[in-house]
Amino acid sequence: MELAFTATQAPVKQGQDGFSRKGPAPESASYYYSIPHRRVSGSLARGGIRNRVEGKAWMDHEWSSQYLEKDATGWDWIGINLEDGGALMAFRMRDRQGGSLWAGGSLRQPDGRLKVFAPGEVRFVPRRVWRSARTGTNYPVSWLISMGDREFEIEPLFDDQEHDTRASTGTIYWEGAVRALRDGKPVGLGYLELTGYWRRVPL
Repeated sequence: MELAFTATQAPVKQGQDGFSRKGPAPESASYYYSIPHRRVSGSLARGGIRNRVEGKAWMDHEWSSQYLEKDATGWDWIGINLEDGGALMAFRMRDRQGGSLWAGGSLRQPDGRLKVFAPGEVRFVPRRVWRSARTGTNYPVSWLISMGDREFEIEPLFDDQEHDTRASTGTIYWEGAVRALRDGKPVGLGYLELTGYWRRVPL
């Protein structure tokens, strides 16, 4: 593949001016920014046939010196390019019982206004589970996500988007393309990441 990426919007500084809390302890945090709605153009080749492609992308850059909190097992995360030019990010860190240990997110309006959500304003409610025939792992691939007074339905473009990365990062997780809907109508496209369902993320 040969792809070129062009920024169309300024980076979104997640959390408090780029400092994104991931747990109750102050040191459970990362530096994190996103660049939504990147313009993509280029080509994909397979079997000697090259096809031109174009679309939109989402770039994340996140780094930290702190591992997961001892009571966390993994996380659920979405990054969505909304059709109106806005951008949506939400995550939750899960505890050992499958509940929310910590949560956060942001919604940038098309005009650039940014709303950052506190942990109590973000809710992840699973709607449907897909079971991997390869690993036997159950993943909640369909969600209802509430952020303040807004609700988004998250549906995968297809269910089987499991990644076996034991040879590199040492884990198996689900990450794939999804669409976001409101009242059953598509409002955006992006990605969903589900970690810690096979076993606790080995950080």
